[in-house]
Amino acid sequence: MASHRRAPQPGLAVRTTRVTVLSAAAAATAALSGGTAQIAAADPAPAAGQDTATRLDALYQQAEQATERYDAAQERATRLRADLATLQDRAAQGQQRVNELRDDLGALAAEQYRGGALDPSLALLLSDDPERSLDQAAALDRLGARQTQQLHQLQAAERALDGQRSQAAGKLAELTQTTAELGRRKAAVQRALAAANRALTALSPAQRAGYTPGAGDRASRDRALLPDLPDLPAASGRAALAVAAARQVLGAPYVWGATGPHAFDCSGLMQYAYGRAGVALPRTSQEQMNAGRRVPLDQARPGDLVIYRGDASHVAMYVGGGRVIHAPYPGARVRYDPVGMMPITAVTRP
Repeated sequence: MASHRRAPQPGLAVRTTRVTVLSAAAAATAALSGGTAQIAAADPAPAAGQDTATRLDALYQQAEQATERYDAAQERATRLRADLATLQDRAAQGQQRVNELRDDLGALAAEQYRGGALDPSLALLLSDDPERSLDQAAALDRLGARQTQQLHQLQAAERALDGQRSQAAGKLAELTQTTAELGRRKAAVQRALAAANRALTALSPAQRAGYTPGAGDRASRDRALLPDLPDLPAASGRAALAVAAARQVLGAPYVWGATGPHAFDCSGLMQYAYGRAGVALPRTSQEQMNAGRRVPLDQARPGDLVIYRGDASHVAMYVGGGRVIHAPYPGARVRYDPVGMMPITAVTRP
């Protein structure tokens, strides 16, 4: 016998089936875990009068936008694989049920054969097309109550199995599309990161050491508009645990798509820290922006999520004292920075 798996609220306004399915899921996993060959792309032309730090900000923003889209597609692919596994289990169980019903009908046929003759209606029941037997009025007239019930059970089981196989085929097609999308998203991230790396290496060592995201003039103006931030305790015990978890990984490298425990992207760090506190956050910064109650910036408390840029492409965790902890950009490590390092879109309290 085969074995089976058992399976916004108002706030801040700063602005054929089983084998095929499993093979496809394995192929998708292999495609995602493959090497990360660099993809060459021309750097975007700098705007007139744009300094290198401002241009670097723009390039990292592009990279983070692409990373968040990649993360969302990866999360979708993970859900699809789980759905496929569930459907595969159900199809296996459905096939087992069909086999058992056909075995029962076979046993009944054997009984009649030993009795001297095989009823023609049972021959219909054991055919490759039991649906057809229901259309045979003469045969049904010859069936006893037991045989009729078994035939209806077999017919229902085979219909259910066909439905499960059809669902699995649909999930397989969706997974195939998502896997192709992941490849495109991955290429977009690599192109943006390659361009940002070229801009970063063009800086002097001193400039590189002093570079902070949002170093352009607009961010400087926004920092001047920040309210006074009182030094408040964490809003909850879980928020305090999340802050502690984020502090424990200070110095870990930024790696796009990573969720810890040894490397992180910006939203991956938030998901990891709150996961350690027993709170399940969604994967992307855009989703995390809506994963709790919005609060004004002047009421921010440790553990609150600070969402940056109009597209919500970066997220950090407020830790008090006017600072956040975050995974800044590739080549940097998890660190503290001023809360006003970039234009703030929202503050969310999970």
